[in-house]
Amino acid sequence: MSNENDDDATQLGSIGHHMNKPQQPGNPQMRPAFQAPSLPTHPQKQSGDDEDTVLSAYNATPSRPAMPTVPTTHPMKAQPAQPVQMQQPLPQSQPIPAAAPRQFPQATTSQAKPAQPAATSSMMSAPQADITEFHNQFAKLVDSVSQVVVGKEQPIRQCATAMIVGGHILLEDNPGTGKTQLARGLANSIDMSFKRIQFTPDLLPSDVVGVTYYDQKNGEFEYREGPIFASIVLADEINRASPKTQSALLEVMEEQKVTVDGETHPVPQPFMVIATQNPIEQLGTYKLPEAQMDRFLIKTTIGYPSHDVSVSILKQVNVTDRASTVHAVLTGNDVLRMRAISETVHLDDAILEYIVRLVEATRHNERIQVGSSMRGALALTRCARVWAASNNRGYAVPDDVKQLAVAVLAHRITLTAEATFAGYTPGQMIEQILENVPAPTVGATV
Repeated sequence: MSNENDDDATQLGSIGHHMNKPQQPGNPQMRPAFQAPSLPTHPQKQSGDDEDTVLSAYNATPSRPAMPTVPTTHPMKAQPAQPVQMQQPLPQSQPIPAAAPRQFPQATTSQAKPAQPAATSSMMSAPQADITEFHNQFAKLVDSVSQVVVGKEQPIRQCATAMIVGGHILLEDNPGTGKTQLARGLANSIDMSFKRIQFTPDLLPSDVVGVTYYDQKNGEFEYREGPIFASIVLADEINRASPKTQSALLEVMEEQKVTVDGETHPVPQPFMVIATQNPIEQLGTYKLPEAQMDRFLIKTTIGYPSHDVSVSILKQVNVTDRASTVHAVLTGNDVLRMRAISETVHLDDAILEYIVRLVEATRHNERIQVGSSMRGALALTRCARVWAASNNRGYAVPDDVKQLAVAVLAHRITLTAEATFAGYTPGQMIEQILENVPAPTVGATV
């Protein structure tokens, strides 16, 4: 049988014909003999070769016709075992289509690459219409509170995030920075019930959660609800109350219900406690226990206003109560609706892994005596979803975690005595952990 790629042309030497067809790429000697049966499946010659049509397994004398004829290829179908006797491989023009995938394996892998963008697009699992609605409502709430506390968008956004998540916030700052104004401005911007509790050393637990009394007119015991039964509760100067009174908030802040005399009473929804405390005046105060600090979703500060903002405030010196100038822009149902939308925000596994690594890093740091609990990891996860939706995104990115890590985790750790004497603060330790733990590359960054 003929071989077009054989340079010495042993089969064609008897007739004095020399082939000038260029050699096909690859080593023809490596062709397996079992590919010979594929020749009869192509009766029509596509390569334009006219030398191998009359050279059959019958050892007939080559006649060199001008064009191949169909009948000359039919006798080969009756000899499927002849390729075993052949000493030369088949022409390269026939088995190339069958062997092409082995010569170019990269073609199959390149065809699978277009499926990669599907994994990136799956990050946006939340409907864009719902995310846009969330973004607009969140911006409306922040703008309303910004009229009360001017130039402090970051703490306002954190308070709004805690409200939507259903957690509590602790405002710790110097006197006169607007802690109470911020709490009242947030309460007035939402059409919900609001109560204020001024914590004093003589405050009793019954003054917070309520008391059961005997009604002589009806002749039975009745429960009188305390000021804790409101959607937004302002605990002003919370560290001035005794630990006994502070412990009355542990159950309601965690389980959002109050148990008095064996009966459980749920608080209205949504529910949020905004507590304030003064960090510099320690006379007549009681430090909040770690169990209560862990129940606050976010701890933040407001800080002093900038120079331009201070001048703008002085121009409105006649306004004595800025919180009373704002009106409700959202309702309680709007807050619950926003909470449901935030639960649809996609969290990639890499983001969850990143949050766990941050929390675990607080437990293995030599300067941290007590690291963050699992409640801190859950709080950071929930806040990251709300923060992503407020930025008009249906998926969370590492920057959402970074911007909230200090506010969510700093108050949940306890430094060693050596680190405290060295001047380290919990916030500085969380920032150091953020620098040491590598962030994943998921989606886009903000």
